[in-house]
Amino acid sequence: MAETFDLVVIGSGPGGYVCAIKAAHLGLKTAIVEKNSTLGGTCLNVGCIPSKALLHASEMFHEAGHGLASLGVKVSAPKLDLSAMMAHKEAVIKSNVDGVAFLMKKNKITVFYGTGSIDKAGEVTVTDDKKNAQSISAKNIVIATGSDIAGIPGVDVKIDEKIIVSSTGALSLSKVPKSVTVVGGGVIGLELGSVWHRLGAEVTVVEYLGNILGPTDADVSKQFLRMLKKQGMKFHLSSKVTAVEKKGSKAKVTFEPVKGGDAVTLDSDVVLISTGRSPYTSGLGLETLGIELDRGKIKTNEHWQTNIPTIYAIGDVIDGPMLAHKAEDEGAAVAEHLAGQAGHVNYDVIPSVVYTMPEVASVGKTEEELKAAGVQYLTGKFPFSANGRARAMNRSEGFVKFIADKQTDRVLGVHIVGFGAGEMIHEAAVLMEFGGSSEDLARTCHAHPTMSEAVREAAMATYDKPIHM
Repeated sequence: MAETFDLVVIGSGPGGYVCAIKAAHLGLKTAIVEKNSTLGGTCLNVGCIPSKALLHASEMFHEAGHGLASLGVKVSAPKLDLSAMMAHKEAVIKSNVDGVAFLMKKNKITVFYGTGSIDKAGEVTVTDDKKNAQSISAKNIVIATGSDIAGIPGVDVKIDEKIIVSSTGALSLSKVPKSVTVVGGGVIGLELGSVWHRLGAEVTVVEYLGNILGPTDADVSKQFLRMLKKQGMKFHLSSKVTAVEKKGSKAKVTFEPVKGGDAVTLDSDVVLISTGRSPYTSGLGLETLGIELDRGKIKTNEHWQTNIPTIYAIGDVIDGPMLAHKAEDEGAAVAEHLAGQAGHVNYDVIPSVVYTMPEVASVGKTEEELKAAGVQYLTGKFPFSANGRARAMNRSEGFVKFIADKQTDRVLGVHIVGFGAGEMIHEAAVLMEFGGSSEDLARTCHAHPTMSEAVREAAMATYDKPIHM
């Protein structure tokens, strides 16, 4: 007879393992199913964590060669040891996935390695690499299978992870290519493009839209584009890719203006396909079960239940931003709901960060979204060029921007481009979570000199404007 669990989570990425741990803390007998040999999902193995390891390492390499001399630190030209850099990345991955495995053991969560499928409500089958199958009984099931690489719409691309690569291959190149063409000007493409640019590659980004970073606040997107161009990255915006072909030891990318015009072909040592991600729901048995989908994503209600009440879904497989921390919040909330508590996620206050140099961070609404919704608002900006700490560190590029409701001064969005933006954004997130105003933050004493003073100054520039006009 199959072992019965209060909860079985399919997928051990950030959403899945957080859900499992929270459920165990709340007294639920919990199991987790993972198709790969290590826990942690895309994020820990081939996504967020290894990319941040390479981003930091490449930033240090670049700083040694270009930034230290201006601070009076004289060093000889740094030499790149790519194999050692990759070893650092692998060590970071191992420590993280080992940590998740330890947490499973510590919290008495049963781990099943293999591909999980749902035969019916209350029953999960786990099939290992040798095609051995076992059945698990579950009072509740959470689908947390994440997302997979999305291709280029209408273009047949054969990814070999050596010359034509996804983000996975771009994290493991054996040598620095002379040239890289990045298809897609979103977060993944700009982060990994900046890694290889700092290490010596000539990087060209081809983007369908007329701006980078998609729905990011327009002021931030424009400023960030200028910064990346100043660093030496090249851009072709409003450009539609029509072909990506491998030619011997190189690849060709053909694109044309979105509004029509002559085609252009670029030859590159490496082509990175970074056109987004799609929900991973293959093999789960959703069609047989009759679980409803909406444009490839699993439909859920306000409690993350599918149309089968004992089957839940979280993270990249459902609607909302494909962010690890969004999945984590949903995972914890589902566990609380199953334990009879009031699980909740505030989707208006989910920060996002681009971990380039400088960083880009946002939380809440953009000006463009508020204009489209007809919301009246005020804005305030403050440049890091006027911040003493930023100038002392040669990190004076960028700004902080606040957006607040015109009548109430409640903060609706905050956007930062600059050094350390990913850490500073959380001050705004906490403020917004509790319905704070720009005046609330502006009247809060900040240590001097700090980069965070720019956040306060931007808040001050917002509430000091006449609200009732």
